[in-house]
Amino acid sequence: MAPALANNRITKYFKEVRAEIRKVTWPSRAEVTRLSTIVIVVLVAASAVMALIDYAFSWLMRIIISLGTSL
Repeated sequence: MAPALANNRITKYFKEVRAEIRKVTWPSRAEVTRLSTIVIVVLVAASAVMALIDYAFSWLMRIIISLGTSL
């Protein structure tokens, strides 16, 4: 049964995956930390911009609605 398992397509697939994983150049801990920090800073900045835009549109809608009710 062992020879059949060695020729199995699934076994071959996982052996090839393992061989490809060994070829990957993994980033260093410092590089991961630096890139993660950049992602978090951009995320916070984008969230702040979106919050300001949301607040501005909310304020504008309140003004428009109050104009409509005063007529």
